[in-house]
Amino acid sequence: MSELVFFSGTMDCGKSTLALQMGHNRSARGLQGVIFTRDDRAGEGKLSSRLGLVTEAVEAAPGMDLHGYLVDQMSRGGKVDYVIVDEAQFLAPEQIDQLARIVDDLGLDVFAFGITTDFRTKLFPGSQRLIELADRIETLQVQAMCWCGARATHNARTVGGEMVVEGEQVVVGDVNRPAEAVGYEVLCRRHHRRRMTSVSAHASVISPDVLPVT
Repeated sequence: MSELVFFSGTMDCGKSTLALQMGHNRSARGLQGVIFTRDDRAGEGKLSSRLGLVTEAVEAAPGMDLHGYLVDQMSRGGKVDYVIVDEAQFLAPEQIDQLARIVDDLGLDVFAFGITTDFRTKLFPGSQRLIELADRIETLQVQAMCWCGARATHNARTVGGEMVVEGEQVVVGDVNRPAEAVGYEVLCRRHHRRRMTSVSAHASVISPDVLPVT
């Protein structure tokens, strides 16, 4: 029975690496898949991981009909056994609906990979729709770590090493950008709430928490 599966986690927890591994395992068994991605760090039409692995993909541009694309490919004699979607959080809700149609109407497994919340801790529309429609939601077991050593649960956007909480929801960046550029850092909830990035933490002396006094 075909499924729509949503693999979720923070940045830097191995989502793209797992997507590449799943594609490799299936191609090694003679299966052929279509990989969709959006705004990958390696550029348009690429699926890449931070381990340096890269493969070709189909750029799922805004307004693209993913279901229609596959129907066209298959009607031309193309063989499609499964679908992988990376950076699924960037897709529009209607494109997530199209992924569900691919499962239900074409009988293909769809494996979608993405983060659930943005740098403001708000759900991405694409991720919200995946949570609503997916047959299964899998949380990746590889845990990204905050600079303090705790499990990272939140994605922070940084400019010059300082956390920002305003701006467009989608600004392409990465966790390994120079401090002066727009980048991202994964933090535990405690330090996300305090807007304390690794740069700001090391720029000041961290005192133990005390109860507020008047």
